[in-house]
Amino acid sequence: MRAFTKEWLKAAADDLLTIEEIINNPHLTHIVAFHAQQCVEKCMKAVIEENEIDIPKVHKLLKLYENVSFVLNDLDEDIMIILDGLYIESRYPGDMGLLPHGKPTVDDAEEFYNFAKSVLEKVCNIFQINLQDII
Repeated sequence: MRAFTKEWLKAAADDLLTIEEIINNPHLTHIVAFHAQQCVEKCMKAVIEENEIDIPKVHKLLKLYENVSFVLNDLDEDIMIILDGLYIESRYPGDMGLLPHGKPTVDDAEEFYNFAKSVLEKVCNIFQINLQDII
C-alpha cells in the first residue's frame, strides 16, 4: 500500500472516531454529517491514490465516486447527495447543515455514521488491511 493511501485512511478513521465521540449528542448532528462526508471523501481519495490516479481537487462525493465506482460499487448515491449538501452548508453560519426538514435528527446522524463506517470497512477489505492497523 502506498504511504499516502494509508494517510488518507488514517484521516478517514479519525473522522469516524470523531463521530463516535459525538454521535449521541442531538446538538451535534450536523457535525456528524460533516465528518461522515469527510470520512467517505477521504476513503474515495485513498482508492484514487492507491490506483495512481490524479486526485481531483473536488469534495463532491458523486464526482469522486465516478473515479472509484470500478472498485467501490453499489454505494448509496442518495446518502452521498445528502452528505454533500450538509457538508457545504455546515461550513457556513446560518445554514448549519440543514436538511429540508431542518437539522439532521439523531436517527439521520446514525444513518450517516453507518454509511461512512461501511465505506471505510469496504476500503479496508479491498486493501486487505485491518481498520485497527491504521488507527
